[in-house]
Amino acid sequence: LKPLKLEHIAHSAKFTPSARFQGMKVLPSWPQVASACCTIQRRFLHRSPTARAKVLCVLYDDPSTGYPPKYIRPCIPKIFGYPDGQTAPTPISLSDVKPGALLGSVSGALGLRRFLEERGHELVVTSSKDGPDSEFERHLHDAEVVISQPFWPAYLTAERIAKAPELRLCVTAGIGSDHVDLAAACERNITVAEITFSNSISVAEHVVMMILALVRNYIPSHEVVKRGGWNIADCAAQSYDVEGMHVGSVAAGRIGLAVLRRLKPFDVVLHYTDRHRLPWAVEQELNLSYHETLDSMLRVCDVVTINCPLHPGTEHMFNQDTIYKMKRGAYLVNTARGKICDRDAIVEALEEGQLGGYAGDVWFPQPPSADHPWRSMPRHAMTPHVSGTTLSAQHRYAVGVREVLECYFGGMPIRNEYIIAQDGMLAGTGAVSYDLGNTTSGASGHGDFV
Repeated sequence: LKPLKLEHIAHSAKFTPSARFQGMKVLPSWPQVASACCTIQRRFLHRSPTARAKVLCVLYDDPSTGYPPKYIRPCIPKIFGYPDGQTAPTPISLSDVKPGALLGSVSGALGLRRFLEERGHELVVTSSKDGPDSEFERHLHDAEVVISQPFWPAYLTAERIAKAPELRLCVTAGIGSDHVDLAAACERNITVAEITFSNSISVAEHVVMMILALVRNYIPSHEVVKRGGWNIADCAAQSYDVEGMHVGSVAAGRIGLAVLRRLKPFDVVLHYTDRHRLPWAVEQELNLSYHETLDSMLRVCDVVTINCPLHPGTEHMFNQDTIYKMKRGAYLVNTARGKICDRDAIVEALEEGQLGGYAGDVWFPQPPSADHPWRSMPRHAMTPHVSGTTLSAQHRYAVGVREVLECYFGGMPIRNEYIIAQDGMLAGTGAVSYDLGNTTSGASGHGDFV
């Protein structure tokens, strides 16, 4: 048996936030410590061949230049916790992967291969996820655990769930579990979990970058240089200062609040709307204006950033009617989910000048077709879905997945903040962030959705 360490006990008696934005460390009692020790020792003995499980993991393709890539930096900063008091992932087993490695692609395998195979489990890693002939569908019938990423999602529709009689656990390597039909998962008593907060700050930084890129007309100016040009007027004709603008966030959860905090030093006027209002002290600290309705906020904002999860209540939230309630020439940034916006309404608003610019890294479905209109629409700053899969974020969500699997195979509770659905209902983070339903419809089509 491996010697027990303090972090092993902490893993079984988690630090639990006492409120949404104010964390409090709750120390375990001695009976809890003793129970945790016994459970931990049992976890290390979990080697029985009869407990063999198939873990099906869908990740994006390796770099076009080969794996591993040549890294620019030798290491990444170590993050121990998050602003709300939640601790960073704390798996018991030590990772054999160096922090800062590319783990989100097929060859990286989230650093799980040795971990799972040493414990007698089977790990299947593939990027082939779409269609009835995909590797994903070929292995789904006897998979007990499915792992997917928001950046390259394996859409778990009701039809696919019906083809997976052994499926017990769906894990999102990152945050956002809308690629799973949550209603169908709950009907089957499948646990759905994600690595909450693991890449929230990564996304928040991306949002701020995109706001600046749009307002300052950065991408067209960069293209001028690449073409060998130097026409200052072409660059400046659509470039503005962010200072003094009214900026609003749709939702002020982990990502939305982080965005608002990072924007405050730019001397902008901050607004937000959310079904869960922030504490008064936070509103005072950031000088936030709260809006009970989305329409109220849209009328006053020069920049709107979407930071809410996708569920039936937010699907196509930004349609033609909504967009035309915004200020003319306002900027819209969406790093939440592509399906929150009506595809064709965004294109039309940019072509007619109702929107001054649109930026984001989320599409639907993913990957989008080569002729997707968002690739060629005017005044856009779209990227592939990369905001939450920096090398820094990959380390956190990879070890978070390892922590979830340790708990699952060891018969221990998964952190409540990681839980989206459990025991046939929305639970944990899912109970406050999602509406029960399905947003996967149209996922099998490429370019045939609205």
